[in-house]
Amino acid sequence: MGNSESKEHPEFLDYVYKLNKGIELTEALQLSLKEIDQIDLEQLNRIGLRSYEKNKWSINKIIQHLIDWERIWCFRAIIFARAEGTIPVAHDQEIMGENSNANEIPIEQLIEELISVRKSTIRMFASFNKKILETNCMFFEYEMPLSAIGFTITAHQIHHFNVIKERYIPLDK
Repeated sequence: MGNSESKEHPEFLDYVYKLNKGIELTEALQLSLKEIDQIDLEQLNRIGLRSYEKNKWSINKIIQHLIDWERIWCFRAIIFARAEGTIPVAHDQEIMGENSNANEIPIEQLIEELISVRKSTIRMFASFNKKILETNCMFFEYEMPLSAIGFTITAHQIHHFNVIKERYIPLDK
């Protein structure tokens, strides 16, 4: 898809900004880290590898998915921040989820890894100045400012943590 066919401000960004409730990026990233720290690991261990519906991921796979996609988004952010020039390709979350070994990893280890990745993400975004954060990022089918990548990371977590609260936590009854 050429530049003339790209979509500025893709539709999903409205959802991203709504989930972040209009707060600044630095605050959104810090708040997301606090949310991870507040996870009830005992409860998640009681739920184990169950899912709320056939063919849905376990909580372990959801957490691995958050880790994987945060790393992908951070890779993309660095490409844009450093003006490398490559347009990142799409990735298939279903293939990645299917090929993860998340169900073999204790939930405590996955949460610890998510915390480490988030702390790294926070440091990376803190290193970007205003000009970098406003850089226009061209993806395979849309474009958006680099700062939106940070908001996408936090919104992605909010979305999946909401799914866990609404659909998985009731399994602990």
